[in-house]
Amino acid sequence: MTDSHAHLDACDEPAATLVERARAAGVTRIVTVGTGIDSSRAALALAEAHDHVYAALGIDPHRAAGPDVARVDELRELLSHPKAVAVGETGLDTVRRFASALEQRRLFDEQLALAAELELPVVVHSREAEQETADALEPFRGRVILHCFSSPGLLPVALDRGYYVSFAGNVTYPKAAELREAAAAVPDDRILVETDSPYLAPQPVRGSRNEPAQVVHTVAAIAAVRGETPERIAVLTHANATRAFDLP
Repeated sequence: MTDSHAHLDACDEPAATLVERARAAGVTRIVTVGTGIDSSRAALALAEAHDHVYAALGIDPHRAAGPDVARVDELRELLSHPKAVAVGETGLDTVRRFASALEQRRLFDEQLALAAELELPVVVHSREAEQETADALEPFRGRVILHCFSSPGLLPVALDRGYYVSFAGNVTYPKAAELREAAAAVPDDRILVETDSPYLAPQPVRGSRNEPAQVVHTVAAIAAVRGETPERIAVLTHANATRAFDLP
């Protein structure tokens, strides 16, 4: 299995411990994700230190009014590392308004341009910003991973454009019926699973700090709603992560 989105640098326990537990659970690859320049440097260092851990590097929308907006060029150098596999996370968020819509969109556009220049996929954070996200992504012709998918209104656009759709632990929550319907509708070759560790622990361990090993619960929930076995969902999402991030 691949945990396609974790924040190992934000977890309480050492990455080595989390990676070991993940492997014991059958999670053989992890994409650890930066949310700012310092976080991206930490993510890349963790990827360098651990086999089968890769890094996505970006500046998230919550930092669109902060000092990191003047450091986008630093991402270009970091993204030249062989274990850097995507730009992001980046995107738009109308819920946690630490930055204006204009500031968020400007930062998002800069990182989309960088992803296009470097021919890398982009990992997108979209929270209650379906139309705005669709509009921003419309000119982008590279691979798109909609991380922690929680916007059913964005699903028709995602399906039409062939985006990868990644589901996190919130798809397991009792009130998340719409998310489970979305998980049932995504084509076999476009669905991904993630933990978003240390956030959004799945229902069987809800209330705890999340970690990559817990992606097995998300796999099980998606398998149930799709009428598949967890083993098949694990195999196909692993294969999809290989294509989405161009992983070995």
